[in-house]
Amino acid sequence: MSSSRKLMFTLTAVSAAAVAGCSGGAESSAMTMVMGNAITGEGLPNPAPTVTANWGQAPAGRPMGTSAGMDIDPIDGNLWTYERCGQGALGVAPPAGGAQGGFGGANCATNPEHPPIYKIDVNTGEILANFGAGVMVIPHGIGVDPQGNVWVTDFAIDRQRGKGYQVHKFSPSGELLMSLGVAAESGNDGAHFFEPNDVIVAPDGSIFVSDGHSGQGMTTEAAIAEGLANGQTARVMKFSADGTFIKQWGQLGLRHGEFRTPHSMAFDSRGRLWVADRGNHRIEIFDQEGNYLESRYQFGRISGVFITPEDMVYAIDSESSPTGHPAWVNGVRMARVDEDHIIGFIPPFMTDRLADGSPTLNNQGQPVNPRLYQGAAGEGIAVDRNGNVFAGEGPNSLRYAGGPWTKYSVAAGGGM
Repeated sequence: MSSSRKLMFTLTAVSAAAVAGCSGGAESSAMTMVMGNAITGEGLPNPAPTVTANWGQAPAGRPMGTSAGMDIDPIDGNLWTYERCGQGALGVAPPAGGAQGGFGGANCATNPEHPPIYKIDVNTGEILANFGAGVMVIPHGIGVDPQGNVWVTDFAIDRQRGKGYQVHKFSPSGELLMSLGVAAESGNDGAHFFEPNDVIVAPDGSIFVSDGHSGQGMTTEAAIAEGLANGQTARVMKFSADGTFIKQWGQLGLRHGEFRTPHSMAFDSRGRLWVADRGNHRIEIFDQEGNYLESRYQFGRISGVFITPEDMVYAIDSESSPTGHPAWVNGVRMARVDEDHIIGFIPPFMTDRLADGSPTLNNQGQPVNPRLYQGAAGEGIAVDRNGNVFAGEGPNSLRYAGGPWTKYSVAAGGGM
């Protein structure tokens, strides 16, 4: 039995054991559905309790910044991810001349000598490949197609340097094979992107891109209307294998089939497309023609979603905060693909202490806990064949994690 199947069995068994004392089959089944708190994670099992912060053998002497995307190579099972060329690096003052329309300061346009894309051995943390220098501004989403090619979205724009707002396809060895979109140009038609978030490739070669990052901050109907009037996007775009635009669906909004930042995507075993709609605190599920099917609401304010071959859903919440999504604790939530019911939880880093153990201080030098009881977790997520979980640390969590990548390992001896 694979580790993911063992994980599914164990999480189910833990929930069932917790209610073994309840009487009656129907009552026990009903009680099983409410054991554990999806909001706080209390009472839910943690299938990967061993935390290795600042994981991976990063290049010596290179400031390591934030990340937000991860995927597993379908051929050899290793991890593909990126680091944003020092953007947000701990203890490093950002240089002048940052990207327009993205995070200012250090990034892959201002640091073109830093290759941002990494392939990492999931067991040892060894860097197996590193490429992509000089191509993009700020990588955001990453996906590996069935042939092992690596796709990366560049969600920022630097008009001065002529880069950004594209989706790039690399060979496993780093050769740039294709670029979608027009460099340093934005738009809401089929030829342009406006803050592309993620990319995923179906088995038939169809390419899906989720586009539009700014909707998550639109918290009133007036703000959404203004965003629509300004041409800002919140959509999923479909292309053929050769990059020909086919169709798109979605816009800024609250209804099913609309989004406030479609931040991450995944396919389940039935080929359904799961879209993490971060600003609306939900996952929207579609067929590959864009027809809305159903939603999930128990995962928090989701930044990344990953579905194993055995249809276990892992979603990481990095954005819940005292003002942005009160009470919801950051971390990784797990569920079966066919249920909106959380059966496992990996907790976040606490935010009263930094990665080096020193207290978190405000501008006046006073100790603070900026995310209160909610903690800080990464944005990107991937799960290897053994059930180990990997997180890409974004702007909210990097200083608590201490590096761009964190590994959460299953218990000794497999644990599941």
